[in-house]
Amino acid sequence: MAADLKLKDLRYLVAVAEQRHFGRAAAQCFVSQPTLSAQLKKLEQSLGVQLIERVPHRVALTPAGQEIVARARRILEATEEVVTLARAHRDPLAGQLRVALLPTIGPYLLPHVVPAVRRSLPRLQLRLYEYQTATMLEKLHAGELDLGVLALPVELAGLEARELYREPFTVALPERHPLAAHPSLKVADLKDEKLLLLEDGHCLREQALEVCGRAVRREEQDFRATSLETLRQMVATGAGITLLPELAGRGAYRSARGVVLRPFARPAPVRHVGAVWRRSTARRAAIDALCRLISEHAA
Repeated sequence: MAADLKLKDLRYLVAVAEQRHFGRAAAQCFVSQPTLSAQLKKLEQSLGVQLIERVPHRVALTPAGQEIVARARRILEATEEVVTLARAHRDPLAGQLRVALLPTIGPYLLPHVVPAVRRSLPRLQLRLYEYQTATMLEKLHAGELDLGVLALPVELAGLEARELYREPFTVALPERHPLAAHPSLKVADLKDEKLLLLEDGHCLREQALEVCGRAVRREEQDFRATSLETLRQMVATGAGITLLPELAGRGAYRSARGVVLRPFARPAPVRHVGAVWRRSTARRAAIDALCRLISEHAA
C-alpha cells in the first residue's frame, strides 16, 4: 500500500533538516513543536523508515532521511512552480518576486530602481535579499530565488543571464592625496599606492585586482574589509586607496567626508552587471519587466 504523503509533512521534514532543531523548525512552519514532531512520527510510520535521529541537544538525519529530504526539496520546488505558473498566467506582473543582489550592488542600485518599480509595476512585490555570488547561485538553483543581480560572467549551468548595465570603476582617495588634484587618473598612476580591498569571497575584490594588479605594487595585507563603506572609511583615514563602482559614488555617497572620487581616463575599466534566473522559471514576464527598469535607471 502506497504511503499517504502530504506536502505539509515534507515541508516539516525539510525545515528540520535546515534548522537541526524541532523548535526552530516548528516556528519556521508556523506550527507548534508537538504538532510538527507528531506529524514527522506519522510520516516515518507511513514510510516504514526512520528519517530523524532524536538525541538530547541534537537532531540529525539518518541516511534515508538525507536522501528523502533531497527529493522532498525538489517536490516542494515543483509545487511552488505550479502555483507560481498559475498566478503568472492570471497576472504576470503581479505577486511576489524574490530578488537577490550582491552587497556591492544592492545598497547603491536599489534607491534608483525601487521607486520606479512602485510606479511602473505597482502589483509586483519585490522580496529583496543580499548574498555573495556563490550563495546566490546556489539559492537560484534550489528555487529559493527568482532572480539574481550580480557581476558577470558566472557559471550558467541551468541558468540564463542578460547584461543590465556596465558600471565604470572610480578611484577613492584621501582628500589630501596628491592624486586628488587630477581630474582623471590612469591605472599606471596608482603604481606606488597601497590598495585596500574587500575580503576573499567578494567578486569585486577580484575585479579590482584584475584592474590594478599589474600596476599597483602592494596590497594592504593586514586589512580586509567586509563592505564598501568600511573601505570608504579606511580611505578617509589615509590608510590607502581603493576602487569603487560608479554607483557607489552617487547621491548620499558622493560627499563622504575625507574622501574624493576620481574617474579613470577613457577607456575606463568597468564591471558588467547582469541578471541571472532559472531557465524553467514561470516568472519570465516579471523578470523581463524588472530588468528593463534596472537597465534604464542604472544609467
